[in-house]
Amino acid sequence: MAITIYHNPACGTSRNTLAMIRQSREKPRVIEYLIAPPSRQELVDLVQAMGISVRDLLRRKGTPYDTLGLDDPNRTEDQLIEFMVANPILINRPIVVTPLGTRLCRPSEAVLDVLPNPDIGSFTKEDGEVVPTRKAARA
Repeated sequence: MAITIYHNPACGTSRNTLAMIRQSREKPRVIEYLIAPPSRQELVDLVQAMGISVRDLLRRKGTPYDTLGLDDPNRTEDQLIEFMVANPILINRPIVVTPLGTRLCRPSEAVLDVLPNPDIGSFTKEDGEVVPTRKAARA
C-alpha cells in the first residue's frame, strides 16, 4: 500500500508521524516539501482530499505569514495557495496520503486514522508523550 508523507525533518511532529508510519511496518515515500514542494495543483488536490480550507493549511509560526499579511480575511483561497507555492514554509505539516485518506497530522497520532495497520504497539513521542495503543478495527 503506497503511503506518502510531506515531511520536514526539522519538525518534531513530522518526525513523530514518520516514525509511527514506519512502526506500522510501512515504507513511505518521503517528500521533503521544502526541497521538493508540491505544485499548485497538487496543493489544491491535497486541500480537497483533506476536506479542509486553504486557511487551515497555513502555518504561521516561523514563517512570513504576518509579514505577508495573510491574516487578512479578504485574501482569497487562490491567493493563499499562490503564497504557499511561492513560500512552501507556509504549508503546515506533516501531510500524509494513504489509500485510506489524506490527513494533516497535527497532532502526529492523527496518522493512525489513515494507516492500514494502526496497531503500532507502544509509541513514545520525542517529547515523552505516550501514544495510546490502537488496534486495527477494519474488516
